[in-house]
Amino acid sequence: MARRADNPDVGWPARPDMSLALNRMGTFDWDLDSGRMFLDPTALEVLELRQEEFDGTVDGLRRCFAPGEEARLDTRVAQAIKDGRSHYGAYVRSRRRDGSSAWTHIQGHILRDPSGRSYRVIGILRDAAHDPGEPGAAGEEVEGRRRMTGVVERTTAILAHARTVNDVTDILKDPQALGHLGAVSVMLGVVDGGRIHLVAEGQLGSYVPEIEYTRIDARLPMSEAVRTMQSVFIVSREEFQQRYPDLWPYIEPLSVRSGVYLPLIAQGRPVGALGLLYAREGDFTAEERNLLMALGSGVAQSLQRAILFEQEHDLAEGLQRAMLPRRIPDVPGALIAVRYRSARIGRDIGGDWYDVIPLGDGRVGVMIGDVEGHDTDAAAVMGQLRIVMRAYIVEGHTPGTAMARASAFLRELETERFATCTYAEVDLTTGMLRLVRAGHLDPVVRRGDGSVHRVQVAGGLPLGLPPREQAGTGSGYPVTSLELHPGDTLLLCTDGLIERPGAEQDSGMRELVAAVHSGPVDVEELADVLCDLVGDSGSGDDMALLVLRRRGTPTARGGGPLHHRLEPGDTKAPALARHLIRAAVAAWGARRRADEIELAADELMTNALVHTEGGGHVSMRLTAQGRIRIEVEDTSSDLPRRREAGDWAVSGRGLMLVDRLADEWGVEPRGGGKCVWCEFELAAPEDAG
Repeated sequence: MARRADNPDVGWPARPDMSLALNRMGTFDWDLDSGRMFLDPTALEVLELRQEEFDGTVDGLRRCFAPGEEARLDTRVAQAIKDGRSHYGAYVRSRRRDGSSAWTHIQGHILRDPSGRSYRVIGILRDAAHDPGEPGAAGEEVEGRRRMTGVVERTTAILAHARTVNDVTDILKDPQALGHLGAVSVMLGVVDGGRIHLVAEGQLGSYVPEIEYTRIDARLPMSEAVRTMQSVFIVSREEFQQRYPDLWPYIEPLSVRSGVYLPLIAQGRPVGALGLLYAREGDFTAEERNLLMALGSGVAQSLQRAILFEQEHDLAEGLQRAMLPRRIPDVPGALIAVRYRSARIGRDIGGDWYDVIPLGDGRVGVMIGDVEGHDTDAAAVMGQLRIVMRAYIVEGHTPGTAMARASAFLRELETERFATCTYAEVDLTTGMLRLVRAGHLDPVVRRGDGSVHRVQVAGGLPLGLPPREQAGTGSGYPVTSLELHPGDTLLLCTDGLIERPGAEQDSGMRELVAAVHSGPVDVEELADVLCDLVGDSGSGDDMALLVLRRRGTPTARGGGPLHHRLEPGDTKAPALARHLIRAAVAAWGARRRADEIELAADELMTNALVHTEGGGHVSMRLTAQGRIRIEVEDTSSDLPRRREAGDWAVSGRGLMLVDRLADEWGVEPRGGGKCVWCEFELAAPEDAG
């Protein structure tokens, strides 16, 4: 056969790109790692986007879609990736340059590397409204039927991906969708016990008859459709008036001449009803009735899925909230605010948690964490982990030990999940803050003078992972110490607060720091601001936030803390510590008490080295109350006691000396060890003799 030459630009056989272009089908290539996207000329034409207007990124396409469509498409892609599917498809409304909407069909193929990680999407963009017309005198009628059939098919396809009742109602109220059916108004009612709850009414702009709640046994067409599970067709205004006199006063002023009420039946029972009102008069053809009933079937399935979906999400979210503390205790010396926000993505919930633990003696522990995964199992694991972590802390274990034991507990659960966590223990009397981190975000501190910075906390592995092989006897979770002055604010959060899809890794943290810097001083208001301005990022993740502000008026900075390790057998450690202590005392203006402070510290260090096997740790700082505080920690759980030594005894006078020299002293259990401390006023007391 001779090749036709009516179009010399189309060779034989046609190239794939030419075949796609002639059928208004463009291609796209999306690099998930870098965010780069390529659109061929036909794809740009379908979206009515000029080449110079497109910057080659996903964000550059945002303006091409109608409001709400962008988020729905993002959700569709994310769900396909999460479910491990290789393909996804979606009908979305795109914006034309003249302001009108058009339907675009997107089909994507997801590429994954050998580990299963998604890294690229290749697909097509199709003008869903591009169908050739029918020739001849009957073309208009045939085209009308085809358009109606196409609208029903597309609407049903879109409804298949609706996740919530709001998704269903948004699709049904879209004038570009059901408007092509010729309807001037659409109503959706959901069965709620013995009543029908009207959840959507659109297009006509007038709220007809089926008020928000109506009884199923009422003399109304929507109630009749649900009650009989049969479609109700009304073909004239006279029929409206005769069959439904209670409805007629609402219909009479409207330009409505016919209508249909479809029962929405799923699994043999009515879940709702769909009402469509028309300006035309006359009966519905058999083909129209079949199409409308097909539409009702699709709406029913989508509505039932959405109802079950929301019920499951509410149940899962209720479980998660039940796992969180029911109330935050009042802590003298601190103002604390917490926030939790669930990502409304179906039944998926996260394992985010927070907790506040009063420890007595002016101390409080605060923690925040996140269990891997988004399901009810993650919430259950979160609850167990929060409770066991609280138990270890209340028992008196050091922050590092409590974190290590919680990690071992999670491994023993054999859930194949891990968790991240940050725990902070604050002495609200002295301002001493001790932090330990397990693979979590660094905390943020806002000082009383308004400056904000991230606290670089030495971190360990996430909870539940096998510990590293390491020399030494440490827990694997080192403790970072700093001082929280009056007026300072500590902020702990999970990554749902800072995740920014498609943005740089640190952009969310920078935005958080900026919001904390400019935010209000009040902790409740600051928490609200952070949730509203930073949390609404569309990250699709849950978010937990804890804000603690130390009470008091911001003052000038006190002396920074001094820390020194006492190793067993190191004869130079006490001498070096005494030298550092004397220098710090002089710098803090307490030179007159240097001998007393040095002697008391020496006695505490000697006790730690002589009476324990693991050495110790000495720290010294200037408190906000104007006292010098010395703490010596060791690994022995035996508490020291003061005793009277005989005249010729060579030991037993250490704590007696500390008691006489210091203004105050005491002992605190610390899990597998203890802390002995003493405090001195900066000015020496006057000699009473």
